Amino acid sequence: MSLLNDWREFAYSHDDKTQEGQNFWVEYFRQEKEVYKDILSHPDEPVSGTVSELADKYNMDLSWFVGYLDGINDSLKTPNPIDDMDENTVVSLDFDKETLYKNMVGCKAEWLYELPQWDDLLSPERRKELYLEQKKSNTVVKPPKIGRNDPCPCGSGKKYKKCCGRNS
Repeated sequence: MSLLNDWREFAYSHDDKTQEGQNFWVEYFRQEKEVYKDILSHPDEPVSGTVSELADKYNMDLSWFVGYLDGINDSLKTPNPIDDMDENTVVSLDFDKETLYKNMVGCKAEWLYELPQWDDLLSPERRKELYLEQKKSNTVVKPPKIGRNDPCPCGSGKKYKKCCGRNS
């Protein structure tokens, strides 16, 4: 089994409706926050190394660090090969700051997108723009309902009820 599959199996076996599960996730998020504080404080110095070296650097259990890598991967300039990595795989934490911010908003991770380290990376105005952009991207807009007697949207010239709406 890969490190990523091991992490996911382990992490998602913790039910956040139980006290044990809540304690697990609180501790994981605390450790995750510490890594983000560090990398956001040094955005021009991309961190890289083996999975094992970086887990040691951030004082995280290897498995937990794999969880961190899983979470940040979509925000990296070049994604890491997380699906088949092992402890000796070289990974990079070279993130795109706007993508990372939007992904944090998308995950509703207030404890991360409200970190004071963002103040030196993105202006409050830009953060507000990114926040709204991310929130709007999740908004579902329903198309107007087609009436039975309206012209069919397929362009046939027939009424909807006699064309595409026949089987509806």
